[in-house]
Amino acid sequence: MTPIPTFADVLDARRTIAPHLGPTPLYRWPGLDALVGTETWVKHENHQPVGAFKVRGGVNLVARLSPEERARGVVTASTGNHGQSIAFASRLFGVRAIVCVPDGANPVKVAAIEALGGEIVVAGRDFDEARVRCEELAAERGYRYVHSGNEPHLIAGVATETLEILEARPDVDVIVVPIGGGSGAAGACIAAKAVRKEIEVIGVQSEAAPAAHRAWKERRLVEDRMETIAEGLATRVAFELPQRILWEHLDEFVLVTDDELRAAVVSMLDHTRNLVETAGAAPLAAALRLKHRLAGKRVALVCSGGNITRAQLAEVLAAGAET
Repeated sequence: MTPIPTFADVLDARRTIAPHLGPTPLYRWPGLDALVGTETWVKHENHQPVGAFKVRGGVNLVARLSPEERARGVVTASTGNHGQSIAFASRLFGVRAIVCVPDGANPVKVAAIEALGGEIVVAGRDFDEARVRCEELAAERGYRYVHSGNEPHLIAGVATETLEILEARPDVDVIVVPIGGGSGAAGACIAAKAVRKEIEVIGVQSEAAPAAHRAWKERRLVEDRMETIAEGLATRVAFELPQRILWEHLDEFVLVTDDELRAAVVSMLDHTRNLVETAGAAPLAAALRLKHRLAGKRVALVCSGGNITRAQLAEVLAAGAET
């Protein structure tokens, strides 16, 4: 099986990433303190150069490709943020990058991938159909296939965000992380549990795309529906490597509604003045669900990304005005 990255791998990833990416802010917002009912910090991965946390993993992985792999080029599937990550890293290291995206993918993210030099292939109605096409291209043309979850270097890379949280605030009690494929939450588990086993790591996913949640509950890989508005949480099939890590280390896994995600986007705008995508607001939605359980604890919310389109924002704000 694919090896699980260690804390030593996370420290090594930080050294690899450091020349290319600086630490992102960890801010405490009084409005969120009042809303959640406890001391609440936000790790602003929406301030990354691609607007999302996944760039950490992309840089760590592409930096480690062999000369032969770099010459072949890479291919990956993405709803947007992972694709930006691979395109960003590939441009840094002079590697050709092909990104398969589903029909109707977030146009802000697709445009960003292309601006970074990534070549777009539109394939399928959702992420998993785009992933199938990606695997076909890798087999047909010899590209190095980069899976969006089952890659130890990706997970070690994104784990550095949790390392930064705990270096800035060693007294954090709970870290809440959104889950689509699960690389971010898996990385958070590896880093947090190595630093202090008592730290709780809580995952959150939309109940309209619950494959990863079901896999975690049932301790087996499953497929489920994918109907959420949050493309960053939108996977129909659970990923093997992240799930193995989550099965061992994740303390709790919460499902929220898409309406709760919309409300959380508005709350993030109101209280932090940050535009965030629905996946990036998911930790706040989970914290509000768990408000009574989190009372008295120091909570860090991983704002995983800020790549929301104008149309998505308008829909979210309109929905908020109706409630």
